[in-house]
Amino acid sequence: AVGVRTKKIVGMVEEELKKIKPDLTDKELEKKAMTALSNAGLKIKNAQARTDALMLMSKKQAQKLAELIAEDETDKKAYKAALANEPSVDMALFGRMVASDPSLNYDAACQVAHAVSTHEVQTEFDYFTAVDDLSSDDTAGAGHLGVGEFNSSTLYRYATVSCGELYRSLGQATPEVVSAFAKAFITSMPTGKQNSYANDTLPDGVYIAVRTDRPVSLVPAFESPVLPSDQGYVRRSLEKMASYASDCEAFVDEPAASFVIGKGLEDLGKPARLSDALEQLRKTVADLLSDGEQ
Repeated sequence: AVGVRTKKIVGMVEEELKKIKPDLTDKELEKKAMTALSNAGLKIKNAQARTDALMLMSKKQAQKLAELIAEDETDKKAYKAALANEPSVDMALFGRMVASDPSLNYDAACQVAHAVSTHEVQTEFDYFTAVDDLSSDDTAGAGHLGVGEFNSSTLYRYATVSCGELYRSLGQATPEVVSAFAKAFITSMPTGKQNSYANDTLPDGVYIAVRTDRPVSLVPAFESPVLPSDQGYVRRSLEKMASYASDCEAFVDEPAASFVIGKGLEDLGKPARLSDALEQLRKTVADLLSDGEQ
């Protein structure tokens, strides 16, 4: 389950406390919830019952805090432990920073790079107008004028997950989470202006490497951009990516396992369907963790 990032975490604890103590009034619920969070070391604005900054909290953490205050627990260490344990999946993957109390921080197990084009890209401009449907017949001109900027390119995307760091936060759920993250990263698309551009495309090639030494980004393969040709950019991009991946083996150990999806990366592994590759990834991570490779 994913967590909630909000300043209104008092309300999250109130909601869980109400399930345990349904007879409490709204005022009593708010007071007890604020006490629980204060005991955990958070600063709450009394006027609005909010934290000073956005706070990422899991549902299980809110539940545990509610249970402690319902039992009239007085040990503040128990409240701090409740807020420090039971992280949500997104908290373990992308981290949590609590400036007022670094002991509640979570180091991110995942790093995601910006997508970069594999070739030179020219920005295009879309000048558009909109007509007011209810304007009078004797009115000239548009109801709105605007300009949109866009481009289309072949992109290289990269992300890495530290399975060891994730295991320290999530334990036995780590292989499933790694597989689920890989699926989301491979298949997700930006949702901004999706109705305007209908960017429902699929990747042309995916390379998944499980390493026990260090992560390796293949973005240097495109330091020299792919040049235009009658074959487009995708094929040459895949060739350069595969070539650079092979060159990297002079500096790092061979991957413990690697999986390829799509055509064009056969030199790096046998192509497989997405579902099969993800299942193999899950099993590989599970086996490595069971062998102590963290």
